[in-house]
Amino acid sequence: MVPKQQSASQRAIHWALKTVTAGRMRSYMTAYQTTIGETVYVSADWDERAADDRYITMRHERVHLRQFDIYGVPVMAVLYLLVPMPMGLAWFRAHFEREAYEETIRAAADVYGIDHVFDESYRDAIIDQFTGPSYGWMWPFRASLETWYARVLEEVAA
Repeated sequence: MVPKQQSASQRAIHWALKTVTAGRMRSYMTAYQTTIGETVYVSADWDERAADDRYITMRHERVHLRQFDIYGVPVMAVLYLLVPMPMGLAWFRAHFEREAYEETIRAAADVYGIDHVFDESYRDAIIDQFTGPSYGWMWPFRASLETWYARVLEEVAA
């Protein structure tokens, strides 16, 4: 684990994201933890975050660690960033993030209870990650995301 502020590459990614999203993604350094290869880059407030929040986040990031282990950094980077498009229709990014957010949902249910992940505001916060600027509007099809989320809830409830 490396603090993002100590990484020149993470600072560069932050500025690149601000640029390509016309300033809409401003919280990369402060609100998001990022896995690249075998490294998890964490925001400056990581140690002050609640233990439950860190646990849920690390379950999400563990999925990305496995993905990097399977695909390797070069292939994962190309798929995640460029295929089929860098923004608006980023199928592989959405695929990789769906896998990780499924684990986030399971972890949140484990920590906070099943009712938490059934809450509409929690669902909307997850889906907004896919449809908003945080990940470059990676998947614009909200209805398909709602179907995906409902399927994950069925699995968690079982």
